[in-house]
Amino acid sequence: MSLQANIHPDAKIGAGTVVEPFATVQGDVEIGENCWIGPGACVMDGARIGNNVQIFPGAIISIVSQDLKYNGEKTTTYIGDNTVIREYATVHKGTIDKMTTTVGSNCLLMAYVHIAHDCRVGDHVIIANSSQIAGHCIIEDWVIIEGVVAVQQYVTIGEQAFVAGGSLVRKNVPPYAKAAREPLSYCGVNSIGLRRRGFTDAQIANIEDVYRVIYIMNSNISQALKIADLEIPNSSEKDTILKFIRNSDKGIMRGIS
Repeated sequence: MSLQANIHPDAKIGAGTVVEPFATVQGDVEIGENCWIGPGACVMDGARIGNNVQIFPGAIISIVSQDLKYNGEKTTTYIGDNTVIREYATVHKGTIDKMTTTVGSNCLLMAYVHIAHDCRVGDHVIIANSSQIAGHCIIEDWVIIEGVVAVQQYVTIGEQAFVAGGSLVRKNVPPYAKAAREPLSYCGVNSIGLRRRGFTDAQIANIEDVYRVIYIMNSNISQALKIADLEIPNSSEKDTILKFIRNSDKGIMRGIS
């Protein structure tokens, strides 16, 4: 540990972890093994950091929420193993709603990303520079969000989805889909990402068939869900899509216009 770092004596820091000069680690903090806390980074009370995590200079983890309803309750922030948090990114601690903010394992939060209170970010998520995720959002596993994206509070982005840079996300984005344009719209299936992660052509074709019914052939979502349920061959991917849409109280992004 650097003698120039500000480390509270009550902080729990695992073997092999390096805290660089001018970093701050407060007392109610647990950091796993073989982490790197860069110069000027701040790890605040309530942080629970996994193993092999890298937190770059200027990043702030588990700072008090900007939610005006926050009343000082003891809450936490969890960062999973092997996650990288780049320069000046911010991850705020939870509030009484969920009591925690969670970023999963093997994630990359690029420079100036903001994750607000009570968000749940899954595993293998990439969020590019200057994207802003408002409170209470859910970002499921393997999602990619390009740069300068703004996600409205309580939005869910489904697993394996892709959101194009500069997008304003006001509605839920279903799994496996590509989202772009203004207002945010369905732009096809994230087929490149899916192939990179081992999805077969048959699986991708099945996903495309489901979305063809939902977004292209029918304007009535309730009717489209019934048709997809009856006419598209069964698969785990179809089940995932239909369940996501049925549970989307906030509504889903619009179709191709």
